[in-house]
Amino acid sequence: MNENQSIYDPMEERTRAQLVVDQMMEHDAFSQWLGIERIEEAPGRSVLRMTVRKEMLNGFHIAHGGICYSLADSALAFASNSHGRKAVSIETSISHTEPVHAGDVLTATAVEENAGKKIAFYQVRVMNQHDRLVALFKGTVYRMEKDWEI
Repeated sequence: MNENQSIYDPMEERTRAQLVVDQMMEHDAFSQWLGIERIEEAPGRSVLRMTVRKEMLNGFHIAHGGICYSLADSALAFASNSHGRKAVSIETSISHTEPVHAGDVLTATAVEENAGKKIAFYQVRVMNQHDRLVALFKGTVYRMEKDWEI
């Protein structure tokens, strides 16, 4: 191997993902309000956890649909930016499969399904503390030609 070749270092990529999410989370007041705990970040992947609070419930005494959506959307944002290239969502959808109650602990796992030069696709599974799927979220992002400064 000559001096111009580089070796892929997964630890360097992991560190980049963490640094990007550090920057994003620092300025993300809404994710902070949700009480999101970062469990894992790696290139194309993000795992987040949060506990549903009483003020997050709707008139049916279950979590407002925007709560699972917001958790999944944050996981999408972190996963899609984790390569170090800025990305923004252009289309998202969610299916709610189980009711969510105050005190439930939700874990969102975002996984990159396919990433091209400009467009990438992600799936986010939101599970409760009983390992039951409560929501399935799909997201498409536009990958800008601008990198995060880390």
